[in-house]
Order: sequence, then C-alpha cells, then structure tokens
Amino acid sequence: MSTKKIIITDPSLRDGSHACSHQITEEQLLAYAKSADETGIDYIEVGHGNGLGASSLQLGENLIEEKRMLQLARSVIHKSKLSVHVMPGFATIEREIRQAMDIGVDLFRVASHCTEADITMRHINYIRAQGKEVWGILMMTHLATKEVLLEEAQKMQSYGAKAIVLMDSAGAFLPADVESKIGHLSQHLVVPVGFHAHNNMGLSVANSLTAINAGASIVDATACGFGAGAGNTPIELLAAAMFQLKLDSNLDLYKVLETSDLARILFAKNLPFSNSTTVVSGITGIFSGFAKIVERVSKELKVDPKDVFFELGRRKVIGGQEDLILEVASELSKKNN
Repeated sequence: MSTKKIIITDPSLRDGSHACSHQITEEQLLAYAKSADETGIDYIEVGHGNGLGASSLQLGENLIEEKRMLQLARSVIHKSKLSVHVMPGFATIEREIRQAMDIGVDLFRVASHCTEADITMRHINYIRAQGKEVWGILMMTHLATKEVLLEEAQKMQSYGAKAIVLMDSAGAFLPADVESKIGHLSQHLVVPVGFHAHNNMGLSVANSLTAINAGASIVDATACGFGAGAGNTPIELLAAAMFQLKLDSNLDLYKVLETSDLARILFAKNLPFSNSTTVVSGITGIFSGFAKIVERVSKELKVDPKDVFFELGRRKVIGGQEDLILEVASELSKKNN
C-alpha cells in the first residue's frame, strides 16, 4: 500500500445532488458542510450534480440558486477547501467561473469526457492565470484505453492542471481496470493522480483502495455514498479501511463517522442503494446519473429499465445525450406492443 499522504475530496454536496434531483436544501447544505469541515477532509465540493452552470430544465434545476449555494458553503467551510466541478459547455469563464472566484472557491476541477480533454484548455489556462488551483477530470474512463487516457491526461497537464482524476462515472470498473489505468497514469504523469468511484457493482471501496495501491494520491468519497446511481465510495467505509491499513491522510476517523451519521439523517429520503437498475447501469457502462431518468421514463412507457440500459450501452450513450433515453424507451415500447 501507498506510504504517501492521501488527499480526500468529498463531493457529497455535488454528486449527491443527483440523488435528490438537485433539491439539496439550505439547511442540509449548511449542516453537512459545517460538520464535514471538522473531519480533516481536504476538499468539500458543492454545486449542481453536473457542475457550475448546469442547472436547467433538461438536467434538473437546483433548489438553491448556484451563487447562494457557494456563498453558504463558503460561510461555514474554514478548515477544508471549497471545490467546484466545471464542465466547459455548462460553465462559462465570464459568468460562472468568475463568480465562483469572487465568492472564494479554492479548487476548480475542470472535467471533460475521457477523449475530449481539448475542450478544457481555455478554462484550465484561465483559472491557472488567476492563480487558482485547478485539476483535470476525465469522465467515463471505462470507455478509453489506458494509452488514450494518458494522452488526454497529458494534455490537461500541459494546460496547467495540477492533478488528474479519473472518474468511473458508470461504476463499470473492476479492480483490474483500476490497477491498469491508474497505474499507467501514475507512472507517466508528473502531477498527482486521483480516482472517483461509483458503487454500481459494490466495488467502490475495493476500487478506491486499489487505486491508492496503484499510485493514486487523491480519492473522492461521499457520506453514506451520497451520489448518482448506486452512489460513490462511502467515506466512512473508506476512512475505516484506511485506518486499518494505516494509510496516511488528514481524516479524523471519529469525526468522519459522526458526519456520516449526520448525513444519514439529513439525506435519509435520498440515500443511494443498489438495485437491478443501478447494477445494469454498471454492467452496460452508462452514466450513473441516468438511473432516475431511466426509471421514470421506463415506468411511464411500461418498459423494463434494464432493457433501456442495455440498448443505451449498445449505443455508447454518454452524459449530455439524455434525450436518447426517451427515444430508446419509446422504441422498446413500440416493439413490445
């Protein structure tokens, strides 16, 4: 296992937004952020599930206006650093990024599909020029080979990203996949490598530990797994495993456990769990955030959501192509009738 200090990023108040259809309340945000700030978590990520500027009718609208979310978080986060997820196409430099900088966001994690790092160049360059910390995030990384991921990561590194995080956005990775891809990047990049897991096949903790063993020094984890689909790596379980393995981090085990107990109360109605839909989402490699939409549309059109996921997987549908969910479900409904 790694002897380096592991940096922990907690996107409960961002990825968890998917789990509650982006309806996190002010009370929930303040209570969770204040508690998490005492745990030794290095970064607390806040915002719409798809990041800055993504609140919309198509993707779901935030209950709290974005500026207000960041201001509230900033008011109670003092020991940890405040982080945001940035996807070019949703977040603009002039509006969302400058506003976030004015509010005092510490870290900008600029994300793209795993083969489209080119679109992050302008955002990463700008954020670095302003003296802010910026990381590169590659999403849906099960869809690319380790060689392609390295090429894309090297682009982000050349733009000025100070770390690269691979996201298993669909919860599709097996431990061997993590070892191969994280290991390859760790061996060839100058900057630190991180990993963001989803729990569709119940492997999030195992995969996160495998990532650390393969060279990752950054791991994402959320309270009770609060995140899209079957959720993320539960931070309380990761902290316990790291404690047992004597892995170095800033986490205070007791405070992490207490914060997760609080989260279980705060988000009780929306905590993720594995079911047939999320398992098939992982098997087919479809973005975990599609689960609620697929279930809703399938129910309306009286089709099996598992069939919808398999067809979406055959078409290699990715985030941003949500309109295809209705198209696929409609076609299956016609066939059934």
